[in-house]
Amino acid sequence: MTGEFKAIIEEAPEGGYWAICPEVPGANGQGETVEETKTSLSEAIKLLSQDRLADFTRGLSDDAIETTVAVQ
Repeated sequence: MTGEFKAIIEEAPEGGYWAICPEVPGANGQGETVEETKTSLSEAIKLLSQDRLADFTRGLSDDAIETTVAVQ
């Protein structure tokens, strides 16, 4: 999966940063630097997407069509 998502990053009161992605409910990240926080958030988005895809495809018939669409 490749895509770009909005990241909202704030300083954490205890130090470092935390982030959320409004387009992917439940995706959040944290880190000591902004870059670490972005990496953590990216990994969370990837894991949630993989998990949701597995949930959606579980039990589909063998003749289901899997393809991609572009959203701009």
